[in-house]
Amino acid sequence: MGKPADWVRIVMNRETERWVADLGPEKLDAFEVSGHKWGRFPFKSYANRMYPDLDICEQAPDGSYDVIVAEQVWEHLKHPYRATQNVLSALRPGGYFIVTVPFLIRRHPTPLDCSRWTAEGLKYFLEECGFENVRSDDWGNRACLEANLDKWVRYEEGTHSLENEENFPLVAWAMGQKPSSAM
Repeated sequence: MGKPADWVRIVMNRETERWVADLGPEKLDAFEVSGHKWGRFPFKSYANRMYPDLDICEQAPDGSYDVIVAEQVWEHLKHPYRATQNVLSALRPGGYFIVTVPFLIRRHPTPLDCSRWTAEGLKYFLEECGFENVRSDDWGNRACLEANLDKWVRYEEGTHSLENEENFPLVAWAMGQKPSSAM
């Protein structure tokens, strides 16, 4: 059993992992932007590159992919629209982009902290960038917000509530599909 996850990520992780499972990862070539979490999934192939080796704002990943995942990265980008265009260009027609971001989370400049999106904002952003069939969601509650003001709190089952309070979204996530007839 791995180390406990951050409380703010439990629901987001569960839901995005379900989305990927529903896509049938064993038949997908996957790429992860500046992360390595998704390497444990049974993808047909998996690649990743970390910043600064890949500056997603300046260049697209090498190759073409069925799914690209960016978990807790987009808030750090100076040019998220440009980065999303680079993702779109690296996806095969009909491919998927999954992005997760914080919303009501304290500032964490590593090295920058530039943006916050709601689930609704992410949906419109991905549509503006050229994605279709976009779905998005968010999660959070007042207790988790208060607990994470000073440090990241690890989730403890039976102690921490996963109840969602719609007025306190701590994290948001979205998945969009590249049009089949696109680029």
